[in-house]
Amino acid sequence: MPVDPKASKRLYLFDIDGTLITSGGAGETSYREAVGQYCGSLAPLEGLNFAGNTDTGLARSILTAAGMEPTQEAIMALNDTYLGILADRIHHHQGSLLPGIILLLDRLKERPDCVLALLTGNLAAGAEVKLTHYGVWNYFDFGAYADDHHERNRLGPIAAARAFEEHGEEFPPERTYVIGDTPRDIECGKAFGAVTVAVATGKYAREELASHGPDFLFDDFSDPDAVLKAIAPRN
Repeated sequence: MPVDPKASKRLYLFDIDGTLITSGGAGETSYREAVGQYCGSLAPLEGLNFAGNTDTGLARSILTAAGMEPTQEAIMALNDTYLGILADRIHHHQGSLLPGIILLLDRLKERPDCVLALLTGNLAAGAEVKLTHYGVWNYFDFGAYADDHHERNRLGPIAAARAFEEHGEEFPPERTYVIGDTPRDIECGKAFGAVTVAVATGKYAREELASHGPDFLFDDFSDPDAVLKAIAPRN
């Protein structure tokens, strides 16, 4: 009996910064500028790690460190300040798509058994600003974002629920791939049983990523054929 192509679809959930693109520091610089404007000081940023965090999680931590109540209104106000700065700064930083990304996305997008979406700590509006600037926003049908929850590990089930809404079918964890460049991406995928794919194109070395036990680990995606052979075998 032939395999039902619908039943064998795979869901690929991509992180953005360090995985698809480098913004040349536009994102982090914009957030730092927003904190300075909104909080009146950069002191609340001391010791914070941007990599793999969510924009809403950052806002909660920053506001608390600044002695400000992290209400929903304050979080939104800080992030709105950030988004306004990012929309301008993205044009003035020397970022780029990371190696092999266009070819990899093209190959996945053309296949009826592959669904592309985002799972990112960016706000939805920030994701759109960044990926539109680098010409890859339209590859993704939907996503789970920092707007949905401040804890990254809560975003996987949200992405899976959106996949069901968009495609009218469930994507079991063993056919769901979380692709990212930080230990938090690996953690996030493991939290809901997904296949974890790590790539060492961000701030973490291959050895550090390997210590977190991803299912697949690549130096980069410059050889899309090798990546596809590993994570998108033909049904």
